[in-house]
Amino acid sequence: MTNRQRVEKIEKYIRDHRYADLHTLANRFNSSVSTVRRALDELEARGVLRRHHGGASLLDTDEIAREYDFISRDQRYADEKFAMARFIAERIVPGMTIILDGGTSAYAVARLLIGKRLQIITNSLPVAGLFSDAGSAETIVTGGSIHNRLGVLVGPHCDETLERLHADIAVLGAAGITEEGLWAHNPPIASTQRHMVAAADETIFALDHSKFGRKAPVLATTFAAEHTIVTDKEPPNNVATALRAARSTLALCPVTKSTV
Repeated sequence: MTNRQRVEKIEKYIRDHRYADLHTLANRFNSSVSTVRRALDELEARGVLRRHHGGASLLDTDEIAREYDFISRDQRYADEKFAMARFIAERIVPGMTIILDGGTSAYAVARLLIGKRLQIITNSLPVAGLFSDAGSAETIVTGGSIHNRLGVLVGPHCDETLERLHADIAVLGAAGITEEGLWAHNPPIASTQRHMVAAADETIFALDHSKFGRKAPVLATTFAAEHTIVTDKEPPNNVATALRAARSTLALCPVTKSTV
C-alpha cells in the first residue's frame, strides 16, 4: 500500500465512523502508530479532521451535529471544566478504581490523572486513547457499539460489562440538571450512565452552569446520597433544594484561567 492509498483509506474510515483512535487505525491498515499519526497530521492540515490525544475526529460544520461532536464540545467552558477537573482529580488517589464516562468533563479529569497509578474503566475511546499514549493506569474498555459523534461505547454489551465491575468512584457528566435529576441525550447513554452509577461506591457529576435547568430527552438518574455534584456556580433554588432533600453533596469550584 502506498502512502497516498493509506491516507485515502484512513480518510474514508474517519468519514464513515467520525472518530478513530490511533491503535484501531494502525491495526486496520497494518501500519505503525507513527505512520498513522503522519497521515492524520496531513488530513488535519487539509481540514478533514481534528487531531487530539489518542486519535482524531471528523470536522463537522452542521450546528446540530456539533452538539454531539466530542472535540467541539470539549472547547466549551474550558476554564470551568479545568476548575472542576482539578477539584475532582485531587480526590482521586493512587490505587483507586475509577469509572470515566464519555463526556468532555470526564475527559478533562482524565488528563489530570496521567501519572497516577490507577485502574480506569471507561466507555470513552478518547479517554482510552489518552491512557494508551501516556500514563501508568491500567485501562479497561467496555464493550458495546460506537456512538460515532461522541466516540463512546454504548448498548447491551457495554451495560453487561459494567454489571460485572466495581469502582471506588464514577466520574460522569450530564446533558442537563433539573430538580428531577440528571439528564442524558438518548436512552443508550442514559442506560450506560445508570450502570456506571450502580457499579461505583460514589458518583461525581461534573456540570458547568450552562446545564442548570436544562432537560434532555432522557432522565438518566435522580439524585442520591452517594452523588456529588461538582459545578462552577450556585444552582437554582429548586435544584439546590432537591439536592438537599436527597442528601446529595454540592461542591462549588472557583474558576481560574488555565492553559490545559
